[in-house]
Amino acid sequence: MQETPSRRGDALLTFERVERRYGDAGEVVAVGGVSLEVAAGSFVALVGASGSGKSTLLKTVNTLVEPSAGRVLFAGEDVAEAKPATLRRRIGYVFQGIGLFPHMRVGENIAIGPRLAGESLSEQRIAELLGLVELDADMAERMPDELSGGQRQRVGVARALAGDPELLLMDEPFGALDPITRDALGDTVRGLHDRLGLTTVMVTHDMAEALLLSDRVLVMDAGRIVADESPHALLAGEGGEIAQGLVAVPREQAEKLARMERG
Repeated sequence: MQETPSRRGDALLTFERVERRYGDAGEVVAVGGVSLEVAAGSFVALVGASGSGKSTLLKTVNTLVEPSAGRVLFAGEDVAEAKPATLRRRIGYVFQGIGLFPHMRVGENIAIGPRLAGESLSEQRIAELLGLVELDADMAERMPDELSGGQRQRVGVARALAGDPELLLMDEPFGALDPITRDALGDTVRGLHDRLGLTTVMVTHDMAEALLLSDRVLVMDAGRIVADESPHALLAGEGGEIAQGLVAVPREQAEKLARMERG
């Protein structure tokens, strides 16, 4: 995979008054009029309680969810007007369930996106992708059920990178992993983001994870963005009551650990 420097500052992703409603009369608001820009090269975390709308908003980007109103622009183009196969080749997607095909070897799973687009990946390319996620090349011949949860999720990241995407979407990617494994995989993903010049949008319910990995944290509540701050600003007490309620948990954990280390 060619390594490129990040082009920071230009908006790669734009949400224009995006809404998503459910119910016969649209009475259930999952996303309510969100407008924002995501700069190329940035790592953005979407944080909020269950049902806040963060995953729904993320899925409007790769058209897994269609907005009820408004539009999403990717590289200046309305995603609703793009061919889904072409769009999803430019956008990598990693989710908690991993979704590896159990009857396919790891290498075949990694190559599935390009294959569906009528292309093929060489063994060398698959080995390169495995190397990027810190797995040995011989993993390509294994079946998914031979891997640990962390290894399967690393394969999921490799699969998302197989098409050389400009944008990486991650929906609770580490939620099912133990703390040590999720920390290690988080470090890998942040390293790949910087190394490959990606733009990354990650949904998480874990504020500590958002503070450690992202450049910008968007806090959602009831379908709206209620805070848009840097990790430093949130730790300094900014962002409002809802955001600070989420920050309180990792802050309390850090203070408890500091007390334990002092004896």
